[in-house]
Amino acid sequence: MRTARLSLCLALALAAGAARAAPPKVSDGVVKIGVLTDMSGYYSDLAGAGSVLAARMAVKDFGGKVLGLPIEVVSADHQNKADVASNQARKWFDEEKVDAVADLVSSSTALAVMPVATMANGTGREVVKQGGDSWFFVTADYVFGKSLESDTADVVKKAGGKVLGNARHPSPGTTDFSSYLLQAQSSGAKIIGLANAGADTVNCVKQAEEFGITPKQSLAGLLVFISDVHSLGLKAAKGLYLTTAFYWDRDDASRKWSQRFFEKHKKMPTMVHAGVYSAVTHYLQAVKAAGTDDAEAVAKKMKETPVDDFFGKGKIGPDGLFRHDMYLARVKSPEASKKPWDYYDIVKTIPAAEAFPTAEMQAAAGCKLK
Repeated sequence: MRTARLSLCLALALAAGAARAAPPKVSDGVVKIGVLTDMSGYYSDLAGAGSVLAARMAVKDFGGKVLGLPIEVVSADHQNKADVASNQARKWFDEEKVDAVADLVSSSTALAVMPVATMANGTGREVVKQGGDSWFFVTADYVFGKSLESDTADVVKKAGGKVLGNARHPSPGTTDFSSYLLQAQSSGAKIIGLANAGADTVNCVKQAEEFGITPKQSLAGLLVFISDVHSLGLKAAKGLYLTTAFYWDRDDASRKWSQRFFEKHKKMPTMVHAGVYSAVTHYLQAVKAAGTDDAEAVAKKMKETPVDDFFGKGKIGPDGLFRHDMYLARVKSPEASKKPWDYYDIVKTIPAAEAFPTAEMQAAAGCKLK
């Protein structure tokens, strides 16, 4: 979510910047990137300080300058509040001359630009293909959770599966998920789809294991990060299906970058962290190619230039969304894990064309970026 949404967030920031008068070659003599993230709340582990580190790593690896001028990274905590995020972004653009914003993370601040259908497509369809053809949803009772459930349910049905019901819980604040999980258990569904995120997902998985619901029924996390699995431990999380844009141990390039990140952060990167690095690097490459930090010129270059790095390969579409392969993963058992952070078996690579909605679908849903 996002993850894939990270380049989209940059594109949005560029579009916002375009409303200002056309700048000189590099406005204010510096290219300034803002990381607007959750530094203290539910999503601080999967984003937060790690996202700021990833952006700084990207700038350092780029050489610290572009077009002969310095690159600066600033950061702020949006506190998972849309108004705080909006006010901070406005201040950055209007007063502090920030050129692009990365991260955003969380539905309250980025729902409008987060392609939740990506996770629905990946997890729902591919789990049905693996035999998980009956579903019951445990869903966060607000727009994000309902959208995730609806999108996934549609995909499950189209793939030939059945949806047996749902149980919706208040969020945030719920810590006891027993009644919701027992409804899922009594449904007899092969798959319990967790249409929530962060601490809600972690608590659901823990309690499902405590109540003996798993492994008799399998869990499918519709928005799960490696930081969640690390927090849970493999005993509780084993067998959990999830879709991810990035896994640190996928190939030599992902391992090399992730080990560098780990040395500084003492945790392996989430797909958000890897996506921030990729997005910031692609933005800086576009500034260099355009010969300016003018918003329209840079956005044009970002869309023209393919992305090809350890995070993913593909292009940013006309709607501003970076489409790339996704991965259906299943969490390993403790016995199958051979080294620290060896958490996933990659069950299938999901091609970008199958993982993401088309630009036309995005437009129809109201996401009309320039």
